[in-house]
Amino acid sequence: MAGARIVRAMVFTAGSVGGLSGAAYGLLNGQSRKARSIIGRPKELPLNADGVYLPDGTGPFLDAERPLTLAMLGDSLAAGIGAESPDRLLGVLLATGLAEEADRPVRLTTHAISGSKTFDLPAQVDRALINPPAVAVVIVGGNDVTSKSRISSSVLVLRTEVARLQAAGTRVVVGTCPDLGVVRSIPQPLRELASRFSRSLARAQRRELDRLGVGSVALGELLAPDFLLRPDQFFSPDRFHPNGSGYELAAGVLLPALCAVLPSPVQVSRLAA
Repeated sequence: MAGARIVRAMVFTAGSVGGLSGAAYGLLNGQSRKARSIIGRPKELPLNADGVYLPDGTGPFLDAERPLTLAMLGDSLAAGIGAESPDRLLGVLLATGLAEEADRPVRLTTHAISGSKTFDLPAQVDRALINPPAVAVVIVGGNDVTSKSRISSSVLVLRTEVARLQAAGTRVVVGTCPDLGVVRSIPQPLRELASRFSRSLARAQRRELDRLGVGSVALGELLAPDFLLRPDQFFSPDRFHPNGSGYELAAGVLLPALCAVLPSPVQVSRLAA
């Protein structure tokens, strides 16, 4: 997700859809400037710890014998922006958990890019399908909210790209759009607008995924209560992305769904790198 963009987009959307008065629009613009100054911009390159993880939790290694392959696709959450160290990236937490549960090595490959919208998924899926992974996690939607994307168009792209992964034999789990209403650095009423948009998108994503028979995890519903109750414990210093503890919460709700779609041993051997 891109914290600073959300406030600009919410101002535009509220003004164009709601027919705000000049005074109200000016108030929202003032709030957006304040929120942008608080959220700030990332100052460091994103962490990456792709490689092979073993059932004993060690890694990453360059290679192992016939590992299960896991791909991460989507936005900054899938990329793990905000984690304090490589071992606390969401992809690494899922890879190590999956290796333990499956009792086999897991090769992690991250295609997710911070700032990506659903409309950026096709390029990520193109890269993933060069060597189709056995399983893939997709987390996307936050930047669709910030960029005023149409929900109907967004979910159509998600459905198409997930279907492409399925056609290649990849088992897919999607984390639906998180609830941006947990980000307290976005002032009211912008925060409520962001929350409504993100919840509507998450519901639409889930409906499309259900039609495909694809497992989805309602990240907003499952994680928002903890983030609202203990923001200092789960947010990174930018006050927008999760920290390592926040990603541990996310991994805790995603891993069971990921294990549930694991291919059989025979299918895994065909898909392993």
